[in-house]
Amino acid sequence: MLLFVLKSSACLAVFMLFYKLCLEKTSAHTFKRFYLIGTILISISIPFITFTEYIELPIAEYEIVSPIEASTQSKTFQDFFPHILWSIYALGLLIFSFRFFKNIYKLFQKIRTNPKLKNEKFINVLLKDLIIPHTFFNYIFLNKTKYENKLIPNEVLLHEQIHAKQKHALDILFIELIQILFWFNPLFYLIKKDIKLNHEFLADHAVLKQGIDSSTYKKTLLTFSSPDSFRNAQDQQLANAINYSLIKKRFTVMKTKTSKTVIWLRSLIILPLLAILIYSFSNKAIIEIENTTEQSAYQQKATQKEIAEYNRLAKKYNNPQGRVIIKNKEVELLNYIYRIMTVEQRKKAEPFPVFPPPPPAPDEPTKLREVVEVLTPEPTPARVVEVREVPSPVEVREIIEVPPPPPPPKSPLEHVKDMAKKGAKFYYNKKEISSKKAISILSKNKSISITTNHSNDNDYVVQLSTKPIVIKED
Repeated sequence: MLLFVLKSSACLAVFMLFYKLCLEKTSAHTFKRFYLIGTILISISIPFITFTEYIELPIAEYEIVSPIEASTQSKTFQDFFPHILWSIYALGLLIFSFRFFKNIYKLFQKIRTNPKLKNEKFINVLLKDLIIPHTFFNYIFLNKTKYENKLIPNEVLLHEQIHAKQKHALDILFIELIQILFWFNPLFYLIKKDIKLNHEFLADHAVLKQGIDSSTYKKTLLTFSSPDSFRNAQDQQLANAINYSLIKKRFTVMKTKTSKTVIWLRSLIILPLLAILIYSFSNKAIIEIENTTEQSAYQQKATQKEIAEYNRLAKKYNNPQGRVIIKNKEVELLNYIYRIMTVEQRKKAEPFPVFPPPPPAPDEPTKLREVVEVLTPEPTPARVVEVREVPSPVEVREIIEVPPPPPPPKSPLEHVKDMAKKGAKFYYNKKEISSKKAISILSKNKSISITTNHSNDNDYVVQLSTKPIVIKED
């Protein structure tokens, strides 16, 4: 959270500095309005941008990682410090939310309890208080006595009508809501002042385009922004109102006429500025990918003794000498060792034997003897049919069924799902997680390394890691 605040604040500070130096005193008031709102959204968004880089790693041996036991150390102040900060933030959030809704309530109370006069698309709310004329959406708040005696100049009314017509209240509501979330950040208070001042620039520019004399308009602004008129100004945080302290800057901007070329050139600077900020304050993620397409991440490694036994049995069935009997136990052992071998071990080991299909069952003893003679010639690997004498005139044939070659190993995701059904414990980067979390991680990143170990049939432990896992042989 702290890193996000620092990054977004740095971006907003750069955008505001650019605005002060290059845009504020120009006459591109409409562009400035969208610039100020847009920079707030962009500054908040940049820290969430993540650029991902994939790096291929060589095949590494896997290591069985034992789960980390929970620490029993007593908690210190540093452990409670984040909770304290979040509590302070929540308290500020409540206070500023209460302040915002209180101001909204006061505005609607003024509208509900005071007389109103509809003037075209606008509604004049007449108040008894001596206030500065101000606007909230289509409602224009005016002093009742001055309005009825026609002491409010048309220029001032036109100024407030422009605020209402251009919906400046939407900008104010937006920055107020942002200010609730980031109440601790002073930059949002400063940019709020810039947004309100630019609203005055827009209204002044529109009034002068109506043919109003600039000198007369300036005298009117001075009259209606005198310090005596600031009574009840604290209730106008959500409204647009004339501000005496900013009159001088408004007079300066009224005289300014910026050419379109200058505006375009200054606007183009925003693009490289935006690129620099995104490059500097976005996130960079590096994902390591093993350089293998055949070996499953959870696959174990066969020992030297197992490989030697596999090679002995594979040679026996790949190069049969005379009559060879196929044994179920040996075939099952071949399948098991082949499954746990790595890709490199399979390349160096003997090829997996190809067993012939079983012969058809003979109807008579003479046919049975013919089958035996067909299966036993060299060098073809022979499937053995044994004939045993029984106390019966009928000869009995016993055929040993040979299983097909081992299927390819399951995918990591299927393996994790099987382990979840068996009630296994899951760890991700040495931290315990749920089975749903493990399945979610594998669904998003198929390069996760996995290893499984268990002490008995009901005690499975599955380790997930973003780094290669190495199995250490005893």
